[in-house]
Amino acid sequence: MSGNATNGHAPTDVKLPIYLDNHATTPLDPRVLEAMMPYFTGKFGNAASRSHQFGWEVQTAVETARQQIAGIIGAFAQEIVFTAGATESDNLAIKGAAEMYREKGNHIITAVTEHKAVLDSCKRLENHGYKMTYLPVQLDGLVDLDRLKDSFTDKTILVSIMAANNEVGTLQPMEGIGKLCRERGVLFHSDAVQALGKVPLDVNKMNLDLASLTAHKLYGPKGCGALYVRSGVRISSQIDGGGQERGMRSGTLNVPGIVGFGKTCSLAQEEMPEESCRVAGLRNRLRDRLTAALDQLAINGGMEHRLPGNLNMSFRHVEGEPLMVGLKDIAVSSGAACTSDKVEPSYVLKALGLSDDDAQSSLRFGIGRFNTEAEIDYVAEGVIEVVSSLRELSPAYEAKS
Repeated sequence: MSGNATNGHAPTDVKLPIYLDNHATTPLDPRVLEAMMPYFTGKFGNAASRSHQFGWEVQTAVETARQQIAGIIGAFAQEIVFTAGATESDNLAIKGAAEMYREKGNHIITAVTEHKAVLDSCKRLENHGYKMTYLPVQLDGLVDLDRLKDSFTDKTILVSIMAANNEVGTLQPMEGIGKLCRERGVLFHSDAVQALGKVPLDVNKMNLDLASLTAHKLYGPKGCGALYVRSGVRISSQIDGGGQERGMRSGTLNVPGIVGFGKTCSLAQEEMPEESCRVAGLRNRLRDRLTAALDQLAINGGMEHRLPGNLNMSFRHVEGEPLMVGLKDIAVSSGAACTSDKVEPSYVLKALGLSDDDAQSSLRFGIGRFNTEAEIDYVAEGVIEVVSSLRELSPAYEAKS
């Protein structure tokens, strides 16, 4: 092959290493950096300083960003609460709602494939006497609406289901879930981090009451998140102090980050239709090349309801660690995570019914704004070569052949 993934040589139009892990984080868009730069130097004021120009000018910038973020999800600016990131937003939404509505009930419904920020928040609440229902998912990663419907009790106060899964890209039936919640007077929260700016999000169509957002999955800065809180919904603060963000989240605002977050949303709102189509095309190009050249592979999660840039595949009869080592100049994510010095298969892939071996032989390709066709072709060739080489050493694959 020209440009071998194992020898470090690439065509002139491909710069190594190649980044295909855009679900973990994204590179900062230069246009976002340009918008942020003045707020590191000349415009350095504290947005809570109301008595002079330094505070006024950054307060204006913060409110502009609030409007930009609200605009991409169909919300009002005053419904956006700034945080330090999506993990904090998830904690604030789930713990804050649970605490505020404790007198109404103590039952929360979520799914087994949620992000750890949601699952661990729920586990913490369980230790404080709350009851949890963890919904299973189907083979395509979707929750069953009938099963959700049957899970409600008269003590249910909150449902938390992510809009798009970070590993297999599954897009949940948000409008259907929201309708069920609204009919029962139950709050609906979503970790909408992966969906923001990639697929349409409308908090009113989806009947969302709370939604966690972050900038760094959308070509914005790390360390800046937001929580959408529908007007009329109350949550207990989890960080106390100066009473910023209408008392829901105290702390000096990260003005450069917030300005960058606003710019990312403004760009995404403008460019989403075209970008999603282009990124989905690159994803399908990679899928088609791999499936044409290799047997004994499987796409994890359904293709119909999926993020445009997500491809998660298991390469059977190949061990995960040698596969990742072989792809040393390609940044992708594996289906295994190191916990307590042990390699554990992804709990999301296990929830879809994968065996430990299939989960650990999987790769998540996260294709984004700055990836090119030439990079996709290089990655496809590299994966095909490494998988083929490893299978030559696999007795299990030989037995299947």
